[in-house]
Amino acid sequence: MKIAVAASPEVAIPTLEYLRASEHELSLIISRPDSPVGRGRELTPTAVSQWATANGIELYRPNKAADFDERLKDYDLVITIGYGVLLPEYILEQPKHGFINLHFSLLPLLRGAAPAQRAIIDGLTKTGITVFQLDAGMDTGPIYVQTEHFIKPSITSGELLAELALLGPKAISQTLTAIEAGVIPVAQDHSLATSAAKLGKAEAQISWSDPGQKIVNKILGFAPNPGATAKFRGEVLRITKAQVTEVTLPVGEISLVAGSVHVGTATNAVELLEVTPAGKKPMSAAAWANGARFTAGETIE
Repeated sequence: MKIAVAASPEVAIPTLEYLRASEHELSLIISRPDSPVGRGRELTPTAVSQWATANGIELYRPNKAADFDERLKDYDLVITIGYGVLLPEYILEQPKHGFINLHFSLLPLLRGAAPAQRAIIDGLTKTGITVFQLDAGMDTGPIYVQTEHFIKPSITSGELLAELALLGPKAISQTLTAIEAGVIPVAQDHSLATSAAKLGKAEAQISWSDPGQKIVNKILGFAPNPGATAKFRGEVLRITKAQVTEVTLPVGEISLVAGSVHVGTATNAVELLEVTPAGKKPMSAAAWANGARFTAGETIE
């Protein structure tokens, strides 16, 4: 089949590599326009745009859905992976077999922009990937293939996404075979749907009055970006790794316990493992504590 892929993030690359080496013709990459990155806000192409350029594949970067032209009518199929634009039906109908999407959850669970992050935040022990036919809704189309994947304890959302991305090539291969064989995808049970909305900055703030495990789930789910945050001595502290301990402390109290940094919660204390102080690079919590020199009874907000 003649295939185009609409994608932006790095998690699409394992599937792109599979398609490039397959019997199918991958001849167009659609990605988001360059966006400002880092402190200097330098315009930077997406990971997928960089991959397309490096591999000599035509790259198309419309600013919005309304900017799409009719070139997709020449394609058998378009595969989307984290593209980030909700496309109207008149675009979805252009390719011979329409659009399919590789989504990082077991639909209808966790529909939306942050399924791996929400799986960890919600304390799930199992997730997976789904390949489904795109329709005009948000992750509502019928399903071709699903693959389950267990969530390891203490894994961050970035690490989980990297694992799920490696499941993509096989699932896409199975789906392409099914489409060529005329297999009809299975409708989702919409009554079971849950949401995986994009992570917001306000939501990133940790509340130390929550139970310890809920706090750790948030820290891991928000890592590496945008990062869960707290305030220490009036400055923002990003926390990217932590674990629940057997230690108990008053809510919000920060203390060195046997050389490790602990913070009190509504249940057991949380041990901070990796932090990023304002204006500095990521470091171990122990290294940060050596410079901070906590005072007895000091708190973190």
